[in-house]
Amino acid sequence: MSKVSKGSAKRRKGAATPATPDAPSTPAPGRGGRAQQKLDTRRRIRDAAWALFTELGYDGTTTKAVAERAEVATGTVFVHARDKADLLMMVMHDRIAATVDAAFEALPRKEPLLPQLLHVFQRLFAMYGEQPLVSQAFVKAFPGASGPNGERMNALTFAFLHRIAALVRDAQVRGEVGSDIDPLAAAHNIFALYFAALLSWLSGFVTLTAALDPVLKNALALQHRGLRA
Repeated sequence: MSKVSKGSAKRRKGAATPATPDAPSTPAPGRGGRAQQKLDTRRRIRDAAWALFTELGYDGTTTKAVAERAEVATGTVFVHARDKADLLMMVMHDRIAATVDAAFEALPRKEPLLPQLLHVFQRLFAMYGEQPLVSQAFVKAFPGASGPNGERMNALTFAFLHRIAALVRDAQVRGEVGSDIDPLAAAHNIFALYFAALLSWLSGFVTLTAALDPVLKNALALQHRGLRA
């Protein structure tokens, strides 16, 4: 056999045992495990922060105490939240998201726009009322919130605005709202009234119950009159 044929034989011999197609996917369970571990760590930090905020108050809670309660290093907390304010955004994001989803799922679709809006905001005010001191800290910290969880809260707010805009658009279809109204602009006005009612509660001018009714209820009724066809 010539040197060339010997070389060819060696190459054929090496080619006879290719890597199996499944080989590249072998590390996948490890990646999935790390991702799940990160989610579990985030959940522990979120739950620890919520527990301490409700037990000690927002001002009385430290990131070190959150780390100890979650059984993680203090530095790990800062992987998931930039600071204590961002931790507050983390715990409130999931509570608000769940409340909004539940409110829209149970929305009285056959009712006019005003009762629908009151239905949604009643659910939110009830959620705030479960832990009023934590909720007050959130309302105070939310404007201008930054950090990864602050950005998630901003995205959630933007999505909420679009869900309100969809209610306005449906009311237009029913002939209840003028066709010349921009639904998203109307949603921004409605949200501003909602947040102003929360600020009136935060400032101590009214109770949380009164912030909803009559403060927000009357403001929404006036807004609704301006939207009519």
